[in-house]
Amino acid sequence: MPRSERAKQFAPFDALKGLHRALRLKEFEHERIEKEDLSDEKISEISEILNNLKFKDKVEIVYFEDGHYFRESGQVKIDYAEQKIEINHKCINFLNIMDISLLK
Repeated sequence: MPRSERAKQFAPFDALKGLHRALRLKEFEHERIEKEDLSDEKISEISEILNNLKFKDKVEIVYFEDGHYFRESGQVKIDYAEQKIEINHKCINFLNIMDISLLK
């Protein structure tokens, strides 16, 4: 058997193709939590920052989506009409923002 053919026999083999992906998805669904309510002060703080943001400002955002909290940081694009903010090609509704801070 040629040397190039011998190496193929040691390639990883997944007998249950897709099982690992299905398990990760099930685990993700199982870890869902309820969205916390924000205080009026926190809502005002987030609103103030959103009102003062400019195109391409750098921010860090903690947001809630699909039963999970996520964190993104980068430059933003703001759509006040749709009440959405785009960061790293991820569109986030203003109502899902749990925390936001300006980065320098």
